[in-house]
Parts: sequence; structure tokens; C-alpha cells
Amino acid sequence: MQNDEIIWQVINQHHCSFKVSTKLQGKDTQNFCRNKHNVTGLCNRSSCPLANSRYATILEEKGRCYLLMKTIERAHSPKNLWQRVKLNRNYAKALEQIDSHLQYWPKFLVHKNKQRLTKITQYLIRMKKLALKVRPKLVTIPKRTEKVERKREAKAEAAS
Repeated sequence: MQNDEIIWQVINQHHCSFKVSTKLQGKDTQNFCRNKHNVTGLCNRSSCPLANSRYATILEEKGRCYLLMKTIERAHSPKNLWQRVKLNRNYAKALEQIDSHLQYWPKFLVHKNKQRLTKITQYLIRMKKLALKVRPKLVTIPKRTEKVERKREAKAEAAS
């Protein structure tokens, strides 16, 4: 059985491969977390997916949103640690699904997951709009071949 507090002490005091700190002159440093399951992006006790045996997050794969839930009953099997629930494409229905699945979970996690769903839904909408826009295709022209062509043209003009 895992003890969340011991895991957090090790991660916080010693080493965590996901932790990134800012180095500001004369100000406090801010710790960020690069773990893809982190709901807030900050490295603290309440939002660490490694140090919480009961955790939930929202992930996007190929344009679909999934609610991932981690419970202590699944800790013995790392392959099946995260239970995936496919969320509805309709934003309001997806919020209802989050409410129903995370009914007895901490309010902090429920709120942060709803915020994350909102953010992901907004960037999916922006991606769809950008895909529909017609934009000119950009083509790169190698500098070396351009230079060689200019020299050839100059020589041809000089010869004629």
C-alpha cells in the first residue's frame, strides 16, 4: 500500500523528474510540473498526480476528451492505474459527466477538471476554425540555389 504523504515528501524534498523551477532575481521561485496528468501545471501537494492515490484529470487525444480517474484500488496494477471515460462532444453534457463521475471527489479536483475541460474545448474549437481557413501554402527556397541562379543569370547577361 502506498502512503501519499511519504511520496510527496520524497518528491518535494529530494528529486522529481517532472519538477521545473523558475529562477527570478530577487523574487520567490515558482515550481511547475511537466507531468501530462497534472491538472493545474503547478507542483504542489494537492495537484500532484504522483503523490495522490485518488486523482482525476482530463486529456485530449485525436480531438476527443477523456476523463482519467486514478483510484487506490487500481494501484497494484500500473497498466490499469487510470480509468478512462470518454466524454461527450457536447460541452454541457461533458460537464454533467464530470459531475456524475466525480460526485464524491474533492471539490478542488472537480473544479480544476472543469477548468481544464473548458480550456481544451476552446483550443479544439480554435483548431477547427484554423483548419477551415484557406491559407496560402508557404514554400521554402534554398539560399544556395538562389545564389547560384543569380550568378548564372549575371554571367549570361555579361556574355550577351
